[in-house]
Amino acid sequence: MMNEKRNRKRDLDTKRLEAFRNLPADIVKLLTKEEVQAFFYDDEWPDSLAEKLKDYLMDEQ
Repeated sequence: MMNEKRNRKRDLDTKRLEAFRNLPADIVKLLTKEEVQAFFYDDEWPDSLAEKLKDYLMDEQ
């Protein structure tokens, strides 16, 4: 279990971390623990996370 946490920290995408840090604090407060984990580690986000961040997302080309 401890190794898993270390591996997840190491796999953290610095671009996602930077994007998260640039989100307004009032938006970050709305996110659940699961949504934050999805933000950092998942390729597909839950609909609830996408809805909360819809004003901050850019379309991939």
